[in-house]
Amino acid sequence: MSRRRFGPIVLGLFVALPYIATAQDTTVVRRIGVLEAGAPDTPEDIRRAAQPLRELGWVEGKNLLVERRYANGRTEALLHLAEELVRAKVELIVTGGTPATLAAKRATTSIPIVFRAAGDPVLVGIVSNLARPGGNVTGFSLSGPEVSAKQLTILKELLPGIRRIGVLDFSSNPYFRAVRVPFQHVSRSLGLEPVFVEISAAGEIDSAMASLARQRAQAVILRGDSFVDDHRLEITGAAMKYGLPTMAEQPNLPRESGALISYTATQAEEDQRAASFVNRILRGAKPADLPVEQPTRFELVINLKTAAALGVKIPQPLLSRADETVQ
Repeated sequence: MSRRRFGPIVLGLFVALPYIATAQDTTVVRRIGVLEAGAPDTPEDIRRAAQPLRELGWVEGKNLLVERRYANGRTEALLHLAEELVRAKVELIVTGGTPATLAAKRATTSIPIVFRAAGDPVLVGIVSNLARPGGNVTGFSLSGPEVSAKQLTILKELLPGIRRIGVLDFSSNPYFRAVRVPFQHVSRSLGLEPVFVEISAAGEIDSAMASLARQRAQAVILRGDSFVDDHRLEITGAAMKYGLPTMAEQPNLPRESGALISYTATQAEEDQRAASFVNRILRGAKPADLPVEQPTRFELVINLKTAAALGVKIPQPLLSRADETVQ
């Protein structure tokens, strides 16, 4: 799942202020870790997403100390970074996305882990059961067959003649391979044939889109992943070059980089759920007793400028359901 949606936003749980202890200050400071597959959040992202934890009484610089580790797109570094957090004796690790969560799980079986944007956590082996996760891991899962079905249904409404759907996957994220067969089943149940292209580096983006176009894909699914977010301009630019409409799992892609449409859980719900898990665990709850939660609120974002450039006419019923349109 994407760094911005599902990983970097983790950083937004906290405000980057140093903690200065004084002889008179008796506040108990809790130490937690953050593990990210992508690059750090912007200060604006951090300030925006800090609010839910603040409302629960947790403020960095007052009663919270945060050890942050970023892989900056190098997923092979995640295990080492997770082990650094364990050595730093953090009380809890917040992870963004499937690769970071799996790395943290390998690094510790005792420190609580909260994932805020993992793909199907049972399918990839993060937890054994959504209702009773067991072990030291729980969190908020964004994706599943129901979400994929809704995204594909929206694409069929947007592009009534669509028959072949391209999927851009990334070799560094094990979730994509794990979900491939379920995604095929969902697609075919809706009369769509998926076409998969897997890449491992930014230099392969253009050739991947060219390959999808040659295979007669009529649109492309951009899954939530730190790679997608870090290279969103190159990815959406290449899709436009080959005339491929894009359905993104991150709402920032239509807003910032020209993806045609996105459908996913709301940013506010992600932030609130993650803050709730952190709060409950710091106050004594055990991850094994906290069921994995799934989205209840979704948002539909449509980029009208991209639609015009691609010659796509947005059906009025779909337009009327959009939570946001980008001009």
